[in-house]
Amino acid sequence: MPLPITVLLVDDSRASRMLCCSVIRSLRPELQLLEAGDGEAALALLTDVCPALAVLDMNMPGMSGLDLAEKIRVLHPTTKLALLTANVQEAIQQRAAGLGVRFFRKPIGEAVIGDILKLLD
Repeated sequence: MPLPITVLLVDDSRASRMLCCSVIRSLRPELQLLEAGDGEAALALLTDVCPALAVLDMNMPGMSGLDLAEKIRVLHPTTKLALLTANVQEAIQQRAAGLGVRFFRKPIGEAVIGDILKLLD
């Protein structure tokens, strides 16, 4: 039996994580979902797990989504990275692109999550 494909969701908003998980489970119930409320909690999970995909919020306390993306790139270079945020500043989009992070705009919905999950294909 193949190992489950793991997706890591990192967002300081519990409601956003719950919504994201709900939509992912409806679209791809076979995926294993891990959640973290901030960058430090995510890094703790990443010592034991190499997710196929990490979906990151931009604005979080302590460590931004892009700062976390830089750390994930070093730890797990094969992990696909998605930045799901309402922050659409051009500088952030450019930095994300430079890190190989795909940029997706909130609000969270089935279409946006479906587009993010295509990164697994």
